[in-house]
Amino acid sequence: MASLISRIRGYLSSPQGRRNIEQAKRMARDPRNRQRVRGLLARLRGGRTHQGTTTRTRY
Repeated sequence: MASLISRIRGYLSSPQGRRNIEQAKRMARDPRNRQRVRGLLARLRGGRTHQGTTTRTRY
């Protein structure tokens, strides 16, 4: 497991890893992407979405 972590750290400190980190940060700031992630998490949690809001049916 330690070798996996060291490989990840090595990648993240490489030029390509730094570019990917910056790209991910830019994408995370985009409101459309944030809405997509909220919808995906709601579906994974079993919630329903309706016009951007999450509602849950309780029985």
